[in-house]
Amino acid sequence: MDYIFSQHALEQMSKRDIPKETVENILRNPDQKALQADLTVFQSIERSESSEFLIRVFVNLRKSPPLVVTVYKTSKIDKYYEGKI
Repeated sequence: MDYIFSQHALEQMSKRDIPKETVENILRNPDQKALQADLTVFQSIERSESSEFLIRVFVNLRKSPPLVVTVYKTSKIDKYYEGKI
């Protein structure tokens, strides 16, 4: 599925050093999907040698094509990730 990115999402990805390729991979194959308000959150855990983050991609699926509204990463995985890690 093709997605379009809002200007806000692109700015946040740049500011937070989250590559577009990473976001596209999460959209294709998320670890989880969750609903938050009227948006769908695609999320996946990203691991490196020194850290672990949850990247959350907020998408308005009512738009055609779906619109990526914002993207961020957090170290508070337990707060947002449902189930076992």
